[in-house]
Amino acid sequence: METLKYVYQHPLFETKDFDLIGDVHEKIQRSKGDLLLQKGQVANEYYIIESGLTRSYLYDYDGNEITVDFKGDKEVAIEVASLFQRVPTQEYIQCLTDCTLWKVKFDDFQELFHQIPAMREWGRAWMAFELYLSKKRATEMITEPATKRYLQLMQERPQIIQQAPLKYIATYLGITDTSLSRIRKEIAHI
Repeated sequence: METLKYVYQHPLFETKDFDLIGDVHEKIQRSKGDLLLQKGQVANEYYIIESGLTRSYLYDYDGNEITVDFKGDKEVAIEVASLFQRVPTQEYIQCLTDCTLWKVKFDDFQELFHQIPAMREWGRAWMAFELYLSKKRATEMITEPATKRYLQLMQERPQIIQQAPLKYIATYLGITDTSLSRIRKEIAHI
């Protein structure tokens, strides 16, 4: 429940709201390699990660697997477009480690959204922040060199560096495995 209170932080939440929130979140375990979502599915739930690391990925037009996001401890693993627009996804969400997750179904979330006014405000704030992060990442992919993006990832999201295979980190950074190895060697000599 502490993880849920951490994720659902907003000054308008009242203590009683967390009883309702807790009631609709199911604590589950998933193993390394398990898929939480696959291409072609319509997302019917999202997950709050208590512990572990997930990645979202898709295939480009040449069939290459590209990691588009990572989510770790106390973050929300979600495919927003599929969940809220009720359309089939292009993405996969995979557990990169054994994960302890809090799963909430779409219908239950919708019910919370209508029952708890603070949930609407939290949702707006969460979505605005996620949009900011997405825009920031897109801009940095164009304007920042790969070494700087890797150093920033090390500083801001060490769980990814510690737990994700290098090949996934490389595609996330938009570079090859070889380039990532070179960057890591250069950094080690600084």
